[in-house]
Amino acid sequence: MAQTKEEARIAKKALIASLIGSSIEWYDYFLYGTVAALVFSKLYFPAEDETVGLMLAYASFAIPFFIRPLGGVIFSHIGDKIGRKKTLVMTLSLMGIATVLIGLLPSYETIGIWAPILLIVLRLIQGLGIGGEWGGALLLAVEYAPKKERGFFGSIPQMGVTIGMLLGTLSISLMTLLPDEAFLAWGWRVPFILSALLVFLGLWIRNGLDETPAFKEAKETGNISKMPLVDTFKYHWRSVLIAVGAKVVETAPFYIFSTFIISYATGTLGFERSQALNAVTIATLITTIMIPFMGKWSDKVGRKPLYIGGTIAMILYAFPYFYLLSLNSVFWLTVATIIGLGIIWAPITAILGTMFSEIFATNVRYTGVTVGYQIGAAVAGGTAPLIATALLSTYNNSSVPVAIYIIATGLISLVAIMFTRETKHVEEPKDQTSAL
Repeated sequence: MAQTKEEARIAKKALIASLIGSSIEWYDYFLYGTVAALVFSKLYFPAEDETVGLMLAYASFAIPFFIRPLGGVIFSHIGDKIGRKKTLVMTLSLMGIATVLIGLLPSYETIGIWAPILLIVLRLIQGLGIGGEWGGALLLAVEYAPKKERGFFGSIPQMGVTIGMLLGTLSISLMTLLPDEAFLAWGWRVPFILSALLVFLGLWIRNGLDETPAFKEAKETGNISKMPLVDTFKYHWRSVLIAVGAKVVETAPFYIFSTFIISYATGTLGFERSQALNAVTIATLITTIMIPFMGKWSDKVGRKPLYIGGTIAMILYAFPYFYLLSLNSVFWLTVATIIGLGIIWAPITAILGTMFSEIFATNVRYTGVTVGYQIGAAVAGGTAPLIATALLSTYNNSSVPVAIYIIATGLISLVAIMFTRETKHVEEPKDQTSAL
């Protein structure tokens, strides 16, 4: 049945709210990843060996990935019981508070050991917030979408990842124009503190929305799970495993191309900090443009073919990526990053959320997509820069082990996706039946 003009208007509003809220959440989250390599290893994790300090900073970046599943469980339980909208207001508030406090946190030189301890605590709070955010933002879009446009609608919240990263990288890039002393003293703090304005904007937009049609229907028919987590693992355990495995190739290479590359390019290859940041910024901008086109394409060709094609391309690109970087050219550094993020990673991430949402029933969908996504992120996401740095250190700065690591993530995800079928034409499951 075609949407009425009013339904189309509301769906568009939900899409915008999903995108803006998601962008703000990921902006807050990625600020940390960008600053970890440039600032935190010096101000919060000082060490005689620079590699040790960098690895400690990356470890603090990785820790929240293991708390994200807990945040996902907590907030997805709320989202499946009382609604998507209220949950998204809570997650955005939590993230905003933690981000501003990081910007105000004194350094190790000022308060000693309490500096890294408090930094990690605030980073864990960020992890709780983002753990519940992704699934809610995704469902806000997908559950308002017309059936034939679910791929496109589901890709829009994924743009929030790259827009958030783009805003974070741009804000730090602007601050790096300051003298090094000023940047380390206060410049890096400005983007963290100003994020409060973005959070207020996001809360205002989300408060103006109603619950999604799918959740309202479930509530009216009494199809609300009393224990969403229990029901998810009882009836959808295979879907959870597929989501975990499918997430691996979407998350680990992303953090190699976007976060690890900054320290690798500047520390090992000798590029200027601004050159590495600019390469990531340009690639992220192109990726942001590509994602909705890939989502719309999946509405025509299907989710599975697009995902498999992107994953195979990722496997084949691992060694050429590091070869391009080894040419020690700013041009090829930029090209390598654009290919990795904008061409190969874009189709994978564009359809991931829609594909996940289509294999879980409405009454456990928030829990299912969130738990699968966040466990996959914990397994392969935050640890990627840490693992890559450790591999470089162990193997005398050889990129070969890191390339093999990227290939391994692709193979894991290919195995996972083989256990599901195409969901493009499948009606969204309303009860405890799986789309597998």
